[in-house]
Amino acid sequence: MKKKNSKILDIVSHFILIVATICAIFPLVWIFISSVKGKGELTQFPTRFFPKEFTLDYFGHVINDLHFLENIKNSLIISLSTTVIAIIVSSMAAYGIVRFFPKLGSIMSKLLVTTYIFPPILLAIPYSIATAKAGLTNSLWGLVIIYLSFSVPYAVWLLVGFFQTVPIGIEESAKIDGANKFVIFTRIVLPIVAPGIVATAIYTFINAWNEFLYALIMINDTSKMTVAVALRSLNGSEILDWGDMMAASVIVVLPSVIFFSIIQNKIASGLSEGSVK
Repeated sequence: MKKKNSKILDIVSHFILIVATICAIFPLVWIFISSVKGKGELTQFPTRFFPKEFTLDYFGHVINDLHFLENIKNSLIISLSTTVIAIIVSSMAAYGIVRFFPKLGSIMSKLLVTTYIFPPILLAIPYSIATAKAGLTNSLWGLVIIYLSFSVPYAVWLLVGFFQTVPIGIEESAKIDGANKFVIFTRIVLPIVAPGIVATAIYTFINAWNEFLYALIMINDTSKMTVAVALRSLNGSEILDWGDMMAASVIVVLPSVIFFSIIQNKIASGLSEGSVK
């Protein structure tokens, strides 16, 4: 009887997971299918799921005529730079807080989160003045610095919790074996907290990739426009071309999906790596 109830529970659980997965991926599937439909299908038959005619004309128009790949390159430079710098700085800061300033660090990490109290629009003017004085107006690196100002504090706050789970005994054993602080940090501690670093990297990348307000305000040159602003600009005309919008949306989503697919294995592998001496 217990086995039967267990099987029924498993079937129900799997059914719920399948339904939830379908609901989660359906919008992405719909966007992709809509981007390859023939001319006029999106307006004449908006609820038809499968395309009557398959075409890549929308992608060609977005890439060749609207120069969307240039916007993709700009966003990749900004997002990857922000992610790499933020992870390097925040991991060292979080480890220092946990190991060297535990009491003061606890207060500091909480204060860092208060940076998210201020609405982004409130900081737009100070950021504009600061970037203008630094000569970084209309610059990709100016956006990177702005993104780091709110990505690093949150990343530090997230990573502090992961570094606190590292047993101090592992580090002490490494010290006895002659390992210095740099070796302990890079070869022992970082592999243990790899899941937290990966999760923080994903958050930082997606946050920088999707950011719209500062990219709109700080960048005036269309050749330096990010994908978020470029995608919004497609809605600026009187007539909205849904085919171009769907194709552009697919191009915008793909880097995030690829980035996550590449590093998702690190989330599981990081749980065991580095913890065995």
